[in-house]
Amino acid sequence: MSSAVRPSLADMFAAVLTTLCWSLAAQFSQRSIQVLGVVQANLGRLIVAVILLGACAHVFGLGMGGAGRDAFLWSGVIGMGLGDLALFAALPRLGTRLTILICQCVAVPIAMVTEWGWLDTRLTLTQIGWAAVILVGVTIALMPSAKSPPKVPITRIGIALGLGAAIGQGIGAVISRRAYEITTEAGMSIDGITAAYQRISGGLAITVGYFLYIWWRDRQRARAGRATSGQIHRYTWKGFGYLSANAMFGPVLGVSCYQWALATTPSGIVLPIVATTPLVIIPFAYWFDGDIPTRRSLMGGFVAVAGVIALTLVR
Repeated sequence: MSSAVRPSLADMFAAVLTTLCWSLAAQFSQRSIQVLGVVQANLGRLIVAVILLGACAHVFGLGMGGAGRDAFLWSGVIGMGLGDLALFAALPRLGTRLTILICQCVAVPIAMVTEWGWLDTRLTLTQIGWAAVILVGVTIALMPSAKSPPKVPITRIGIALGLGAAIGQGIGAVISRRAYEITTEAGMSIDGITAAYQRISGGLAITVGYFLYIWWRDRQRARAGRATSGQIHRYTWKGFGYLSANAMFGPVLGVSCYQWALATTPSGIVLPIVATTPLVIIPFAYWFDGDIPTRRSLMGGFVAVAGVIALTLVR
């Protein structure tokens, strides 16, 4: 039986840094989509990320080598491939807030239970309690209400897809944890950039296939004079700048820090911190766009941040 894991402050820093990077990426993601369109923006950021991460991984790291490579690839297939596809499909059926709420909050207990059952990683009751406080804060901030209802009709398939996205995120994180174990057991080490490169490569084929299908479908509909999923956008330097910034803060730095965090810290601790990303976006949205936060979002953010601080300091 393994003892409870108590990460150091340095270990927790990577999870906090992941949250900051992904919050910034969200700002540039919206702008790149407005200029380039959904398909071009999302596919482009992954291509840019694979090129940059691959260059670093092959020059300074293990490239596509290492004992844990297959596990990292599967982590990407399940987490970034299938999980992200479910997320994209859930958005028009649940709305942004409810989709993110289900994905982020449900992924945490899935990861905790899976890592405990598979890798025998045990958290203390105090750690679990503060993780729950974080999720309560996220729920307060994002849960739809009578004054702020979902903007789309809620469907059962939407809920199922949201749960699928949560399962993908939770299981994908645990598989990454196992990949690090395999690497260590083989007497090797792997950096966060190389791990991110291998993980993104695993999900890239599925994601690229999906976006190429959407692009082809829209082209066919446009030729037939029917409605498409979005407008045809022109490539501009401005759009490429937004896309590059989204790629840098999202899959390049964000996923690298995420993998760095999972290398030393249980997924049941990393994921609650990362779940605060929608709340960290609030000050950036105010700074970039002048969006004024609601009282409920501020209250939820206060609760979640208090939970993150406590989870970071608890021993």
